[in-house]
Amino acid sequence: MLIQRLLGVTQQIGAVVLYLLLALSVLSIGIIIERWWYFRKRRVNVDKVSREMLKKLRANDLEGAKTLLRGEKSVEAAVVAEALEWYEDGPDALAEILAGALREKRAEFESGLLFLGTLGNNAPFIGLFGTVLGIVSSFKELGSATTQGMNGVMSGIAEALVATAIGIVVALPAVVAYNFFQKKTLTLEDNVATFGNIIAAHLKSTREPAKVTGGRHEPKIHAVAANGES
Repeated sequence: MLIQRLLGVTQQIGAVVLYLLLALSVLSIGIIIERWWYFRKRRVNVDKVSREMLKKLRANDLEGAKTLLRGEKSVEAAVVAEALEWYEDGPDALAEILAGALREKRAEFESGLLFLGTLGNNAPFIGLFGTVLGIVSSFKELGSATTQGMNGVMSGIAEALVATAIGIVVALPAVVAYNFFQKKTLTLEDNVATFGNIIAAHLKSTREPAKVTGGRHEPKIHAVAANGES
């Protein structure tokens, strides 16, 4: 009795699977377009901006460096501008703020990637599930089909196999887009690290200047007073 009810449900579920794949495909395309536009609007010329930022820092124009970064639309500039608020606290503090600001922005620039990755991995299985249900339904009809009704059964099997094909078609763009945008996020993190390294190097060079005499580094000599004598 239960088996008969399940067999009766298979035809309905098979159609639901196809509509589900169609809906997931539309949603996937929407996310791909949105992510592409997001990264396109926030492109940054790292070499140019880093040179201009370093020029202002060397001129002791910290506010000018902040204004420069705030004028950029990129995620990297927003993260580094926030970190510059801690500029006077040294390179270690600045590195910690960079890492924290990047973590806060991660949810923004990785939005939608989890969905694309999940869909790319599982859409073929959803399509395969629809195919299995369609074949089960076709074999059920095969048991009671006459010779003339065999064409209808074979047509049902062919339609069932379409679900697997649709699943693969839905998965391919999602996988390609996921890999593409994942590379974008890694590049973004590398850019933030580049900015951070430049600022840290500048801070160290200004706070620990090397004393050079005759082409050699002059050692630092500290006078130590003991019992009132040097």
